[in-house]
Amino acid sequence: MSQKSIVFTGGGTAGHVVVNLALIPEFLKEGYDVHYIGSFNGIEKDLISHLDGVTYHGIATGKLRRYLSKENIKDPFRVLKGIFQARKILKQVKPSIVFSKGGFVSVPVVMASKMTGVPSIIHESDYTPGLANKIATKFSSYILTTFPETTKHLPEEKVKHMGAIIREELFEGDAKKAYQFTGLTEDKPIILVMGGSAGAQKINESVRLALPTLLNDFQVIHLCGKGKIDPSVQQAGYVQYEYISEELKDLFAITDVVISRAGSNAIFEFLALRIPMLLIPLSKQSSRGDQILNANSFKKQNYAEVIEEEELTREHLVQKTEDLYQNRDTYKYKMMQYQPQEVKQDVVELIKQTMK
Repeated sequence: MSQKSIVFTGGGTAGHVVVNLALIPEFLKEGYDVHYIGSFNGIEKDLISHLDGVTYHGIATGKLRRYLSKENIKDPFRVLKGIFQARKILKQVKPSIVFSKGGFVSVPVVMASKMTGVPSIIHESDYTPGLANKIATKFSSYILTTFPETTKHLPEEKVKHMGAIIREELFEGDAKKAYQFTGLTEDKPIILVMGGSAGAQKINESVRLALPTLLNDFQVIHLCGKGKIDPSVQQAGYVQYEYISEELKDLFAITDVVISRAGSNAIFEFLALRIPMLLIPLSKQSSRGDQILNANSFKKQNYAEVIEEEELTREHLVQKTEDLYQNRDTYKYKMMQYQPQEVKQDVVELIKQTMK
């Protein structure tokens, strides 16, 4: 029997890659020929191209903007070019299926899969579906959701609520390695600040302004985004990195509370790890409002506290963080009632059943 191949796609942000990172090892273990189609220079290339056993392919991409821009004139041609490039790759690779995590790079790939007769499955993490996945759903076999509420926004005949796919390695963090890596100590509790793979300027500024107060009682690990490190604020008890991948599981092992954006993949990981969270979702001025819905859903279930970005100040950040830490046991108790399901294996089985 010839070796079966599978193509993964998704990118633009780390959130459009991490589910693929959880699934890829399962197919490598079973001897599949694994390929990944992403952009030439996106974060997906950084996260995927070094993986042993995975062949990375770059294609042209557009960006599906909801606002006026002269780039909107050029992007349909980039998407069209990406479709033909993806079609050529799929004809060469001859995959049994395409699995898409979304993002603008995935649309040409899913469309090309339909053109070449290859079934595709899409995964949507957020409370409401993104524009890329809304478009791509028309060409897919199924679209899987993390939130049950998302199903009402999608075609009934294609949508399947599966739940969150959590990377198993996140439960294997080594606290000793984290202390060695960061140079921090066990003397004070630790706040982990995550603004997403691209960073979040408003969060970065507020955290740095709050450091004189926060460092009285806490230590801070700040993942601030590419090009956003500020050497002028470096001081004892505060460490900053652009982005962390391999060591993230170790950092989680020493984190007492997390301050974060409200991307679905990240917050479900915090939930599974029982880390109390202060969520600062992207505003509606910067997004379609999906993170606000994610954050409010978690607040309603008493998993998190929320600050709207428009209300974010140094004083508000300090007060909410201190309250979160003081009440951490209450949040952890609520989180204990959430039991991560064996979602990953269910998704793997559905992928196999859908293969041509």
